[in-house]
Amino acid sequence: MFTEISSVPVLVKDAKKSARWYKEKLGFESSVQGHWVAVWPKGSRTVIHLCERCDEWGSDSPGGNTGISLKADDKKKAYQELRAKGVEFEVELTTAPWGTYAVFKDPDGNGIWI
Repeated sequence: MFTEISSVPVLVKDAKKSARWYKEKLGFESSVQGHWVAVWPKGSRTVIHLCERCDEWGSDSPGGNTGISLKADDKKKAYQELRAKGVEFEVELTTAPWGTYAVFKDPDGNGIWI
C-alpha cells in the first residue's frame, strides 16, 4: 500500500527565510515552487515542507518538538559543526540508555533531533 513518507510539514513564519537557514546551517537542498517550500538532506527522498500561516493552522503556531530526527554518521561531529555555525541547541549532546542525541532549534523554535 504505502512505500515511503514523501513530506513532513513544519510550521514557520517565513518559509523562504527558513529555507535559507536550513541550507546555510544544515547544508540542505531546497525548492521554492509558489507556496510550496521544501528542504531536505542531499540524497533524501523525504522533504520537510516549510508551511507558512494559513487557515488550516487553526490555533497552531511555530515552535515545539517536531519529532523529526536527522540521521548522522557521526552525531558528535554533526553537533560540533552545528554549534560552530551558531545553531541553538535545546538539548545539548547527551547519552541516554537508548542512545546519543541532541535537539536543536530552527529560526522559529522548532525542535529537531540528531
